[in-house]
Amino acid sequence: MSDEILQRLDAVLAERRDADPESSYVAGLHASGIDRILRKLGEECTETVVAAKNAEREKIVYETADLWFHSLVMLSHCGLSSADVLAELERRFGLSGLDEKASRENNSGE
Repeated sequence: MSDEILQRLDAVLAERRDADPESSYVAGLHASGIDRILRKLGEECTETVVAAKNAEREKIVYETADLWFHSLVMLSHCGLSSADVLAELERRFGLSGLDEKASRENNSGE
């Protein structure tokens, strides 16, 4: 079920990437460019953090949904989809978080 929801969202977001900016909120975000999308994503992230800090269960769910949605808009704008993120999560499954972090540090040249 949740996989189907992500696939439907991916399809709608991709469809609206080149749509008339006046036709929908998402089309307007895409037309405004990555900076506007990232500002919106940052705003949603902050709202999610505040909701969690205040332990407001309903607001945590609501704001997390907004955060996920705007993350999907960003992915779509960059020519990516939820499938790309799910594949990365699948790759990490069973991998120790400490090992995964160490591999990133070793690959970054630090």
